[in-house]
Amino acid sequence: MKAIEIRNKYLDFFKKHGHAVIPSAPLIPENDPSVLFTTAGMQPLVPYLLGEKHPEGTRLTDYQKCVRTNDIEEVGDNRHLTYFEMLGNWSLGDYFKEESIAMSYEFLTKELGIPVEKLSVTCFAGDEDCPRDTLSAEIWGKVGIPKERIYFYGKDDNWWIAGEEGPCGPDTEMFYDTGKPACSSDCEPSCDCGKYVEIWNNVFMEYFKDKNGYSKLAKKNVDTGLGLERMTMLLQGKETPFDTELFSPIMQKLEQLQKVDYIESRRIIAEHLRSSMMIISDGGRPSNLDRGYVLRRLIRRMIRHLNKLEINLEELSTLIEINVDNLKEMYPDLEKNKDILKSVILEEKDKFVKTLTHGEREFEKEIKKLEGTNHKKIAGEIVFRLYDTYGFPPEVTKELAAEHGYEVDLKEFDELFKKHQEKSRMGAEQKFKGGLAEQTEETIAYHTATHLLNAALKQVIGKDAHQRGSNITVDRMRFDFNCDHKLTQEEKTQIENLVNQWIQEGIEVTKQEMKKEEAIQSGAECMFIEKYPDIVTVYSIGNVSKELCGGPHVKNTKELGTFKIKKEEASSSGIRRIKAILVK
Repeated sequence: MKAIEIRNKYLDFFKKHGHAVIPSAPLIPENDPSVLFTTAGMQPLVPYLLGEKHPEGTRLTDYQKCVRTNDIEEVGDNRHLTYFEMLGNWSLGDYFKEESIAMSYEFLTKELGIPVEKLSVTCFAGDEDCPRDTLSAEIWGKVGIPKERIYFYGKDDNWWIAGEEGPCGPDTEMFYDTGKPACSSDCEPSCDCGKYVEIWNNVFMEYFKDKNGYSKLAKKNVDTGLGLERMTMLLQGKETPFDTELFSPIMQKLEQLQKVDYIESRRIIAEHLRSSMMIISDGGRPSNLDRGYVLRRLIRRMIRHLNKLEINLEELSTLIEINVDNLKEMYPDLEKNKDILKSVILEEKDKFVKTLTHGEREFEKEIKKLEGTNHKKIAGEIVFRLYDTYGFPPEVTKELAAEHGYEVDLKEFDELFKKHQEKSRMGAEQKFKGGLAEQTEETIAYHTATHLLNAALKQVIGKDAHQRGSNITVDRMRFDFNCDHKLTQEEKTQIENLVNQWIQEGIEVTKQEMKKEEAIQSGAECMFIEKYPDIVTVYSIGNVSKELCGGPHVKNTKELGTFKIKKEEASSSGIRRIKAILVK
């Protein structure tokens, strides 16, 4: 069964069970400014999981494009991906455990035809915060999973929360038995030997965690996630996602083009090219900050491995064409944006080639310092600096060092690199802080302030100024917008004054639900209009601002305090960034 067939079966199945099919949110979050990318299907739905009314009702389903980069350095093995598609269904205060589990079981066994013997499930074992989930286990037993294949695990395995605070709850996970031999007599789903593969996760979201602990949500919700690439691989009996139709055309072309054979390099190129194309298609651009830096890393890592396979970099254009042609049925935007994809990736390729030249010059400087000394080993700190500052690959440093009769201290480099990775992971986790999941008075106020800032920019800079991203914490807001020049002090003062004028006027913030077409005709603004469902929520701040948005917002602008711009700077090419605070 092909990936597109699995996706369509999933959406059709839940549609028959009363779920509204909603569009995939963009990879670059519009209404959750706390994260670099959309990392899960539930992420764009947090306001509704916390009680906001969704315009499409209480039963929803979709496929969601996701990017997670915590394990970017692991890509190249047989399972890690940075871009993936998540199929999901949600109950917003509607059904709960019994109906959720029954539908999951029916879809897996009837729609996908997975034998019951292949399925095992896990449930939450319970602790001081939440009791043992015996109900889920009982329901699994009723639908057909034998008791010996129902397992109980603690919070590390069977509890879900986005970040440190937010909606959360126990989950039940479904595992597919690959048929591989057990690694030991006590091999079970928690084992990493490869016999069991997690295929679906149903989160029973009935708690909210904050700094004071856990409390019950007003409504019980269900949030599920099924990884499409993994399910496709298993149903096709393949060893890796790279053996499925999602990657096979590009993998075959790389094998034809390569002069040196490294399967890991082919996987990295195929995976990073797909991820880069998806990010660019949704508006991402390479830069040295945040998501732009992640995109830059993906493209440059891909180029490094093209060089490793000794593939002419001019072939990149052909590889993009192959991917567009292969994926256009699933992602029509790729074909529509093909010229942009080529332009961005090829331009970044040219920049990186120059970077490699620069890195070689820096390397030569280090070699000259060592000449005439007894040192025959290049310090790991130098290898890491060349990598971190100039993007110079450590394997290239090692090769050049050998040509000059030197070794490199890779052990020291590895230690420094691990520290760098840990900081990156912590940074990625921090991005969840202060987002939609943390609906404090402060973050809600900043969310409303972004609408006022957007309106002020249109008046001061011009009506073509639009939001291009934002980030909110309890302490400040950050707002990206398109602009071709550094703001003057006069422009910044005008923007501040306008926002503060609207705050002082005490303008009421109102909310309406309407058809998407009506919203656009009424003058409501948004990014990625095609990604919104047919019925949308529009927030208006008097005659000042009207935007499609999931909320939440303050009731009146007078709740915001005083708006102050702290900094204005470049974010990426043609994009400026404002950092501002609200003082009460």
